[in-house]
Amino acid sequence: MKPHNKATKAVILFSGGLDSTTILALAKEQGFSCYCLSFQYGQKQTVELDKASQAAKKAHVAKHLILNLDLDKIGGSALTDTIEVPKDRKLETMENEIPVTYVPARNTIFLSHAIAWAEVLGASDIFIGVNAVDYSGYPDCRPEFLEAFTVMANLGTKAGVEGKNKFTIHAPLLRLSKSEIISKGMRLGVDYAKTHSCYDPVGEKACGRCDACLLRLKGFSEAGLTDPAAYI
Repeated sequence: MKPHNKATKAVILFSGGLDSTTILALAKEQGFSCYCLSFQYGQKQTVELDKASQAAKKAHVAKHLILNLDLDKIGGSALTDTIEVPKDRKLETMENEIPVTYVPARNTIFLSHAIAWAEVLGASDIFIGVNAVDYSGYPDCRPEFLEAFTVMANLGTKAGVEGKNKFTIHAPLLRLSKSEIISKGMRLGVDYAKTHSCYDPVGEKACGRCDACLLRLKGFSEAGLTDPAAYI
């Protein structure tokens, strides 16, 4: 992708995790003026939001917006409900079933808010840190989903219909392994010690046993690096 003028705005879906912090660095490298969007969506832990706020401030983004959603009232996920977060799952299991940490329609909901904000900002670029290689089997992390959502976004918005801002959803990590993502982030100077991935932390320390932790640790190991995050 060609570098963009500094005035070119992009909305970055930003959780404060390893992947979203990497895409923020990528978007900045490409010359975008970054508008980060995070969510307090009823998740049982808020460490990620603290990390997101700190990282956005350090990166001097144009704006960091945190929206409140009550997905915990819907429930149905180990991240928002009383369901226990699964631990010590095998990689093969992760690849072949959708886990209870899946939050119903989360990326659809998040992207819808991102498109709404982008339309107000006059931005046509949305960045999301989904990954279809080393991930937990979520259906809304697949390229087919992103392609379909892009079509919908351009059909269902004033900007898309009038042709003023045809939306593009960028998923630069989609086909990378976790180790490749980490290597790319290290090249960009990402401080992974300041990121949070764990589904079930104790305080600010990661559990080291949930899917997110296991995939993260695997990625660092394959990259020949030690994960700088704090684990219990």
